[in-house]
Amino acid sequence: MLAFQAIQAHPHKRVVDRHHHNSHQRIQHGARTGALTPHETKILQMQQMKVKSYKQMAMADGHVTPRERQLINRTQHRADRNIYYQKHDRQVRCR
Repeated sequence: MLAFQAIQAHPHKRVVDRHHHNSHQRIQHGARTGALTPHETKILQMQQMKVKSYKQMAMADGHVTPRERQLINRTQHRADRNIYYQKHDRQVRCR
């Protein structure tokens, strides 16, 4: 019963976790293929850590408010745009 309540309390958590995982995979792929330089990779990973810290702060009291959810989503979408732009900016890692 307690697990069911926890799932109901944070339905947004699974979406944020999946989004965070997908973004991390995109960064790793860009680093492996050379589409991201080491500096770009580091910056993008730091942005993902920022999203994760916002999520942890929002969930610290056991309830994510609409404003906190908006902040998390806005930060994640900004990081997603940055991943796209950095992967497609035609800078490549020196080999």
